[in-house]
Amino acid sequence: MRALRYLKTAAIYAVLIVVAFVMSLPFLWMLLSSFKPNAELFSYPPVWIPTRWVLDHYVRAFQAAPFGRYFFNSAVTGISTTIINLFFTSLAGFAFAKYEFPYKNVLFFSLIATMMVPFHVILVPLFLIAKNFPFVGGNGLWGGGTGLLNTYPGLVLPHLLPVFGVFLSRQFFMGLPNDLIEAARIDGASEYRIYWTIALPAAKPVLSTLAIFSFSNVWDDFLWPLVVTTSQSMRTVQIGLQVFQSQHSVDWGPLMAATVAVTMPLVIVFVLNQRSFVQGVTSSGIKG
Repeated sequence: MRALRYLKTAAIYAVLIVVAFVMSLPFLWMLLSSFKPNAELFSYPPVWIPTRWVLDHYVRAFQAAPFGRYFFNSAVTGISTTIINLFFTSLAGFAFAKYEFPYKNVLFFSLIATMMVPFHVILVPLFLIAKNFPFVGGNGLWGGGTGLLNTYPGLVLPHLLPVFGVFLSRQFFMGLPNDLIEAARIDGASEYRIYWTIALPAAKPVLSTLAIFSFSNVWDDFLWPLVVTTSQSMRTVQIGLQVFQSQHSVDWGPLMAATVAVTMPLVIVFVLNQRSFVQGVTSSGIKG
């Protein structure tokens, strides 16, 4: 029986390794292509390992556009959005999980229902809100200026308070023992202190999960920055990748190099939080 169990485990690991390798092939091709000479990018039969490793694509990529500024804009937007979302979505999730108030379930399921609304449906209303936001960007009470266009708050706006974050936090906090909260109340702790000193430290795995999702959603976003920004100084990295594509051709070498550079921050964030990410998804998904 033990040998059969070992064989079953080995078979599962073998299948997972094969699937992981197949899924990583596009990323491996992108990475290797960023170092290939132009002649080998579309040679037939395909050349996986470059016969001559070159860095020209990276040099040309960072000379073609101000990617330093693009990285800065994406980092500012992603980090600020992540911090705001971690606080408010976990606070809302804690309230939905541990407090009773009128129409709680109706409000929660109404929020969940909004997840089924495609972003493209609310794109125009969001743009109008950003453009006519009162008392900023030359606006009066009813608009008249540019509002939040070409600003960091404008880039952050549609990514704030994701419903998925509230759902994930609520699922996690439902598994938090009520005895801990009641003991803290008996000791005289305020409700906010209970959240800050008891609930939040226990939620580190789910917070890491939310941080990865929140940061990656902002970093990978292309449509909203394209709509809300017009100046080069406010563009993000995904918009910057378009500089290598024209109507009739694509400069594949620098595009591959720039894509590798743009992807690396997400890979680093995930690798550093991989253990917490798995714990967060598992612990949040089995409670309800």
